[in-house]
Amino acid sequence: MQNKFFIIGLSLVIATGTIIACNSSSANETERKPLSQEELVQRGSYLVNAIGCDDCHSPKKMGPNGPEVIPDLRFSGYPSERPLQKVDTISVKNGWSMFGSDFTSTLGPWGISFAANITSDATGIGNWKEEQFIKAIREGKSKGLEGNRSLLPPMPWFVYRNFSDEDLSAIFAYLKSTKPVKNIVPATKGWKELK
Repeated sequence: MQNKFFIIGLSLVIATGTIIACNSSSANETERKPLSQEELVQRGSYLVNAIGCDDCHSPKKMGPNGPEVIPDLRFSGYPSERPLQKVDTISVKNGWSMFGSDFTSTLGPWGISFAANITSDATGIGNWKEEQFIKAIREGKSKGLEGNRSLLPPMPWFVYRNFSDEDLSAIFAYLKSTKPVKNIVPATKGWKELK
């Protein structure tokens, strides 16, 4: 009989401990303190590097291991002074999409799109409010403004829209902390303009 009470008591202690542990860990998750500005920028840096923003938004030069980001132009988008490369409309008509030599321009059925300047300069996102940035990513609106055109390929906003509010705030905080690079990226060109 004593063993029976011991087993019941032990079971109650284990069950109570499990319930307390589960409740306290979920309480810790929901009661996590907001990140400081420095922590937000660090988190944003991690995310921007993990998701490969440099791949399209940073001009590159050819190095011994292939394309390398030009540090002084990081995140500045397609260089405004660069002449537009010759467009291969036949390949696109045959179902291909193509990147420019440093991946800051893309040609496809929509025409040609140019990677945006996402530096902290006024020609980039320097004057943006966080709400604009979140709208651009969540709704795919150019410059995060209602009534603007949709973001064009290859920008994967429809994937990035799944980031939490905190992650999008962190990405924005990091981009706003970057070196400003003055560069007005050309407007998208539709097929009529390319012919």
